[in-house]
Amino acid sequence: MWLLKRFALGPIMEMMEKREQHVADQISSAEKNRKDAEKYLAEQREAIQQARIEAKEIVENTKKMSEQQAEEIIKNAKIEADRRIDAAIAQINQEKEQAISALREQVSTLSVLVASKVIERELNEQEQEKLIQETLREVGEEL
Repeated sequence: MWLLKRFALGPIMEMMEKREQHVADQISSAEKNRKDAEKYLAEQREAIQQARIEAKEIVENTKKMSEQQAEEIIKNAKIEADRRIDAAIAQINQEKEQAISALREQVSTLSVLVASKVIERELNEQEQEKLIQETLREVGEEL
């Protein structure tokens, strides 16, 4: 019994204990690896969530910037349109003043011409009217 215990059972028991220790170590290692994997998975999920948040912020910021640029373009276009309208109005007023000035000059010239013709001949009322109409016709043809 003693020989059997010493040479057969002893080494078998020792081998079984080593095998048991080895399996326990592997189970412990597997459990540790599982926990590490779960931790890594949680970190990855957190990173993905953070990336989604950042992407959403980037999209929102880009949208805001494009809206601001659109508003600025519209504002500048309105300013330019107002400037052109003001310039056109100023040009129209200037041309109007020039036309009025030229018309006044023609009227004064016409008045002097009519007065000189009236003075040249003392006419009756019908002849004066006829002379005025002729002069107006002549001026109308010149314009």
